[in-house]
Amino acid sequence: MRDHVTGCARSEGYYKIDKKDKIKYLNSTRLQSDEPDKDMQGRMIPAQPHASTRAGSERRSEQRRLLSSFSCDSDLLKFNQLKFRKKKIRFCKSHIHDWGLFAMEPIAADEMVIEYVGQNIRQVIADMREKRYEEEGIGSSYMFRVDHDTIIDATKCGNFARFINHSCNPNCYAKVITVESQKKIVIYSRQPINVNEEITYDYKFPIEDEKIPCLCGAENCRGTLN
Repeated sequence: MRDHVTGCARSEGYYKIDKKDKIKYLNSTRLQSDEPDKDMQGRMIPAQPHASTRAGSERRSEQRRLLSSFSCDSDLLKFNQLKFRKKKIRFCKSHIHDWGLFAMEPIAADEMVIEYVGQNIRQVIADMREKRYEEEGIGSSYMFRVDHDTIIDATKCGNFARFINHSCNPNCYAKVITVESQKKIVIYSRQPINVNEEITYDYKFPIEDEKIPCLCGAENCRGTLN
């Protein structure tokens, strides 16, 4: 290799290295890397895994530890599974009321079916929007209460969950869960749901003087939604 007059390659600026010298250097480093390491007594030292391989295995083991920390019935684990693998469902005409949501695959009991998605608004805004929707001639209101202060409005911004009809004998129920400090409404199956079976849940509207007729057709139908 080149002799450095100043004793330091950095102080001598850029200079070109001959290709032959490069090949000699590369070959020598390859031979050194191929030789197994030995300890002071000449015994072989097992090769260490590559940094990226080690990091990948550490990530996978960390994921396994996190998953094992959740129970099989964990809402968070089920919600993550629902995000990666959505249930096959479709909306079409319903014998209960207008449009309805139907299963396109068998759904087991106590599974997350779909998240109720919409805009999170306060009670004051919800009251204003309800009046505006009535003036615009929008008959159905797709507002779902999360808690005392928060309401999800899916009237103009939502997903298929807003098409789920009410039933006095439903095959699903709604549940509020917390994911990353944010409350979400998820529809769970109460019982096994067959293919082409309509998905329903109990709206549980508050009791009011002006009654809304129920057309679910269940044997135990209460007659009204409220």
